[in-house]
Amino acid sequence: MRMIIRMTPTTDLLELLSRAAKLAADKGVDNEAFMAAAWNAVLDAHPGMREALADRELRKQLRAWRKQGLIGQA
Repeated sequence: MRMIIRMTPTTDLLELLSRAAKLAADKGVDNEAFMAAAWNAVLDAHPGMREALADRELRKQLRAWRKQGLIGQA
């Protein structure tokens, strides 16, 4: 019996990511540097995502400060 494997965009992506990780490891790239570069590539590929995440983090910090009584409600 012959098995047919369908390549989907997800399997293509996983294959490319696996190859990139292997290349980085072979070249001695630090794992954290590889992960940071991959995360930056994700952010660069989604316009506005970096700003949305920064905004979410700011709102989270403001809620924490309000809960601690460090700033008032506006």
